Amino acid sequence: MSVSCTTSSVFTGLLFFLLIIRTSDCLAKPTANTTRHHRQLSVDYYAKSCPQLDQLVTSVTAQQFKEAPVSGPATIRLFFHDCFVEGCDGSILISTRPGSKEVAEKDAQDNKDLAAEAFDSIKKAKALVESKCPGVVSCADILAIAARDFVHLAGGPYYQVKKGRWDGRISMASMVHSNLPRANSSMDELLKLFNSKGLTLDDLVVLSGAHTMGFAHCEHFVSRLYDYKGTNQPDPTIDPRLLKSLKMSCPHYGGNADVVAPFDVTTPFSFDNAYYGNLEAKLGLLATDQALFLDTRSKPLVQALAKDKQKFFQAFPVAMEKMGSIGVKRGRKHGEKRKDCSIHP
Repeated sequence: MSVSCTTSSVFTGLLFFLLIIRTSDCLAKPTANTTRHHRQLSVDYYAKSCPQLDQLVTSVTAQQFKEAPVSGPATIRLFFHDCFVEGCDGSILISTRPGSKEVAEKDAQDNKDLAAEAFDSIKKAKALVESKCPGVVSCADILAIAARDFVHLAGGPYYQVKKGRWDGRISMASMVHSNLPRANSSMDELLKLFNSKGLTLDDLVVLSGAHTMGFAHCEHFVSRLYDYKGTNQPDPTIDPRLLKSLKMSCPHYGGNADVVAPFDVTTPFSFDNAYYGNLEAKLGLLATDQALFLDTRSKPLVQALAKDKQKFFQAFPVAMEKMGSIGVKRGRKHGEKRKDCSIHP
């Protein structure tokens, strides 16, 4: 999709969004781990033990999306973060035990701005599922289903979620930092990270399309506005109008830490392919977003997805399934089924 028709109204709208004050950064760079357990998951895993599972979760996510739309991008982000650290095992949902010296993933510095609405969505869905199918469904599977639901509720594709994940027993904040990409990571660094998790260049580009929704705090892109790569100058690849709008709400020093800007300045609440068109127009928010268009290895796919929404809608579920299969725990030897997702027995 081309955004050459973008007018100043887009940036007027951006100024409005920049005034939104939240305590969450709703979507981070999607990432993954290893796909060796892919064959162990199946769509009908709970066909006999909890046949109404998808409907139960959807009844919660639909209400959450209606009451708090930020639940959508926040939960998708939560799923990415869960899969990226120790695989898709629900370990991101575990809270640090009071008085414990070991801090859980959820409370790691890099996860400090994960939105409460995402955790609330999973908590409510888990409670409903437990009331109908006690002790059967893992928190990890509920998170995967909820992420799918929010993609669809925001206008994106509906796809079947393969299930069979068990909940992980290990949740350590010390494992988070080295397994999450930085907002200023280079393409080589991103590719190395994705490759180490069993994902490809195409997966990187397609999963980054999740940034068609959500917001980021100023701290994640402020260096692009004032001191890009130590030059004491703005990133020259930012559209001048976007740069001006962002600077108005994100000063170099002393700004409001809770101010956020949308990843997608054209349709920030819709799951579509506008993200890619924005990259063509130099409207990427993070350096890692814009890098996808600037790098010759990823640029062709960015252009193809910008032109064809259906191509993106076909590719995204495939990439999500691949990512959702990483590091899967199976059986009591490797996992558990937590009744309360936040508490490891």
